[in-house]
Amino acid sequence: MNWKREAADKLRNYEAHREALDSIPKEIKRLELAYAGIRSATTDATPVSGGGNTHEDSMLSNIVHRDELKRRLKEAKLWVSVVDRALAVLDDEERLVLDRFYIHRAKGAVAELCDRLNLEKSAVYDRRDKALRHFTLALYGVTETE
Repeated sequence: MNWKREAADKLRNYEAHREALDSIPKEIKRLELAYAGIRSATTDATPVSGGGNTHEDSMLSNIVHRDELKRRLKEAKLWVSVVDRALAVLDDEERLVLDRFYIHRAKGAVAELCDRLNLEKSAVYDRRDKALRHFTLALYGVTETE
């Protein structure tokens, strides 16, 4: 396994996972409100041969969807917490370099880092590699393929 590539992918996906921590609870709340609006099945209706009740189907679908989102929310919280702990091990400069290269990628990031850190371009890439190695070690305990 290429641990550095895995770590870089985690950094690239970090913002999306953090956003999920905000959007998933909102979607769960929306589904809860929708569930409250689903009318219960009438008991005096004649059952349709071979078919289910659309109200019951809607209710069950809503419940399953909310349960899946709750599971995904737990997973996202754990995922973000693991990455946050690994980022906390880094010094400010390492976090800045990884942020500009992976988390908040933008055109001109290398030039910005050169100016901000008073480094040549090659030194910025060297800092990136060292920071990624340190992050990978903090995240997985290894840096090379075993």
